[in-house]
Amino acid sequence: MAKNLQWVLESRPKGWVREDNFRLVEGEVPRPGPGQVLVRNLYLSLDPYMRGRMDDAKSYSAKVELGQVMVGGTVGEVVESNNPSFKPGEKVVGYLGWQLYALSDGRDLNRIAEGAPIPLSAYLGPVGMPGVTAWVGLFEIGNPRPGETVVVSAASGAVGSVVGQLAKRMGCRVVGIAGGREKCDYVVKELGFDACADYKAGELHAQLKAACPAGIDVYFENVGGEILDTVLRLVNTFARVPLCGLISQYNETDPRGMKMMGSLLVNRVRLQGFIVSDNMAPWPKALRELGQMVARGQLKYRESVAEGIKSAPRAFIGMLKGENLGKQLVKLT
Repeated sequence: MAKNLQWVLESRPKGWVREDNFRLVEGEVPRPGPGQVLVRNLYLSLDPYMRGRMDDAKSYSAKVELGQVMVGGTVGEVVESNNPSFKPGEKVVGYLGWQLYALSDGRDLNRIAEGAPIPLSAYLGPVGMPGVTAWVGLFEIGNPRPGETVVVSAASGAVGSVVGQLAKRMGCRVVGIAGGREKCDYVVKELGFDACADYKAGELHAQLKAACPAGIDVYFENVGGEILDTVLRLVNTFARVPLCGLISQYNETDPRGMKMMGSLLVNRVRLQGFIVSDNMAPWPKALRELGQMVARGQLKYRESVAEGIKSAPRAFIGMLKGENLGKQLVKLT
């Protein structure tokens, strides 16, 4: 008989996440009750936001309680159904967490069209939450115009890689920031960015100044810390900064603020934090356009795939350290 495996939060990290902050639990596969469906998860998405859910602190969403299954996006297959809206064999996208099997009443599931010309894993990347995050932040806050310079941090990641490609399609000059030559080469040679600054190589300000001779009009922020301060030295008047993430700060016990606050005032910069789930209205249009681009080969992406549910904590920690290239997934089966 199949068993369910679940990763639950064992303890709250102090500083960097450790593997012993999680505990693997084995149990019986649940049976669906009235109106429920049983889903066998095939892929699990690992994302930076999960780090914040591990803390007992005020945030935009509820924390994971100790002993509770870790949250996370999933792609899975309906195994049993007592819900007339779903039938066995259908593939679905949901937020069913770090586990092999999960029950749902269907309200948190989206059906994947049968025969869709898109790999299942892509629904957790460019045709999922990361892709929509890129789309919403760039177009609704960044508002790029043809000929402007757009800079993207964490440019080789699941969100940043989509941001840059969308901006290039708008006719912008696109400059990435990434860690290491391999990632920078990928951003330029495969994704089509105009340039990429390697923050690990040092002299980030000089690299960005050379790559952005006309200054920076839009900065899509995923990292924070010293990189944000460096970019703010080069922004143009009325620049826009969609603030998507601050991954450099998530494991800090004493997170830093900005040193370059004066640049926001002098340049009349619009800096706006956003959470993509706050407004679901743009999602259908964004997913439709992103899906068409992926199906036509117009939107490129990479995946780092860990094998088996037992690898999830190690892969999650590696993602927080920037060890992944592209979207970090766990193939569960």
